[in-house]
Amino acid sequence: MMYTIETEELTKRFGDLVAVDNLTLRVKEGEIFGFLGPNGAGKTTTVRMLVGILTPSSGNARVGGYDLLKETERIKEIIGYMSQHFGLYEDLTVWENLTFYARLYLKDKRKSTLAANEVMERFGLDFYRDHLVRNLSGGWRQRLGLACAMVHKPKIAFLDEPTAGIDPVTRRVIWDMLYELAQGGTTLFVTTHYMEEAEHCNTIGFIWQGRLIACAQPSEVKERIMGEEVVRLRVEPFFPAFEFLKEMGEPIRDVNSYGDAIHLMVKDAKEALPVIERELNSRGFSIKELTKANPTIEDVFVYLSRKELKKG
Repeated sequence: MMYTIETEELTKRFGDLVAVDNLTLRVKEGEIFGFLGPNGAGKTTTVRMLVGILTPSSGNARVGGYDLLKETERIKEIIGYMSQHFGLYEDLTVWENLTFYARLYLKDKRKSTLAANEVMERFGLDFYRDHLVRNLSGGWRQRLGLACAMVHKPKIAFLDEPTAGIDPVTRRVIWDMLYELAQGGTTLFVTTHYMEEAEHCNTIGFIWQGRLIACAQPSEVKERIMGEEVVRLRVEPFFPAFEFLKEMGEPIRDVNSYGDAIHLMVKDAKEALPVIERELNSRGFSIKELTKANPTIEDVFVYLSRKELKKG
């Protein structure tokens, strides 16, 4: 099996802070790898090491077959990188930004112009060709940032929070573009703190306080790693019931809201359902739905996070 990205005990320290702690993972060629975790978990630090911006404190990695410590410049030739705050030039137009980044990678002027034209059409930027970047909405800035990162057709793209701060419709459009890139053979390493985006990835890795705490396909994460079952509840009045359930204790391990529903973590749903129903009925709550549910990626992450917190 071909791995495009391989890390071995990759670590980054800033003084006494261990931002990334002995990270070992493998990303297959042509897949979308989702790197999930809360803000401050170490996602961006990991990406900055893999693209050669930060030097690891210890450990090593191979990116596109090149040694991270010895062949950093070779790695930079085959990757695209879209940072959280992508370096777009506010006083330049969309076209000027694209051609600038194209020339950075493709020294030949004719080739860079052709590449900029191609990516502008591919990412639907033609209408905004002569617009200044400072006048673009957040969604179009993200689209332009992605286009600039992909203008030279890299083998591997590192995308750090590519959908942060944009509306759900634009997020869907961005993900459609990512699917298309992956189908074309590009390996995508995507960081996000939006748990539902994990469903779009071939493989997901959960990072917590610098440590990789789980790594598998989304279906496997939900089936194998989740150590508890989920009960879905719709009840009225919602907020008093939510507060009551948080204080109820066993068989309930954790309580989280999902729109108009409540997800309850329990050890055994079959045993827990009649207990929960009895307790709610005895206090006058009106149950609209009470069933065992399939866990979501967010359920899994909440479970793993709580497990890590208990470890201290």
